[in-house]
Amino acid sequence: MAEAAVQRTRGRNADETRRRLLDAADRVLREHGYAGTSVRTVAAAAEVNPALVFYHYGGVDPLLLAALDRASETRLAEHRETAAQARTLEELTAAAVTIYRTDVERGYLASFSELVAAAVTKPALRAEISTRAEVWVAFVEEHWERVVGGTPLARLLPAREVANAAITFYLGANLFSVIDPDGTRTEDVLGLAGRLAPRASLLTMRLPRRRER
Repeated sequence: MAEAAVQRTRGRNADETRRRLLDAADRVLREHGYAGTSVRTVAAAAEVNPALVFYHYGGVDPLLLAALDRASETRLAEHRETAAQARTLEELTAAAVTIYRTDVERGYLASFSELVAAAVTKPALRAEISTRAEVWVAFVEEHWERVVGGTPLARLLPAREVANAAITFYLGANLFSVIDPDGTRTEDVLGLAGRLAPRASLLTMRLPRRRER
């Protein structure tokens, strides 16, 4: 029994160390960017021995990917609830704006963008990021199809193309913020989407089928 208790204590300590490393990796990446994120800086932020980064995750990139996975899981659960409430194109557009602003405020967008930028020169990281982006493409596809599927608008704007455009905007807006420090230009784009949605909603009307004679 004593040995089992020791094993449980070690397990709890390991879980706590991993949590601290994930928290620190996320924080350092948001505050200092990918270039400022290293085994040393993350370990210092987590207040642990740098060797534990390698012991638990095998290096800083796997640790950052694990932190991204954890954040994505949390975000998906929350954003699914937000998107699920949308029943019209206007509501879906409003939900998308809410999701975007939430991710900006909580630093998710900055973290993801830093990893995407790093992947430009790191093919191995690029493959990992690309795989993880697919769940968000599927997320947009799912709700676009649910709200406007089977309408003229869906034929004009297929779900996959809308999803790719949404992810492109998501990343591009963060890059654009470098020359849009007060956010007014990005807000203009979001406002434009809000104004266009009521007009485009005319294309979401499902016409009754003709009766066959």
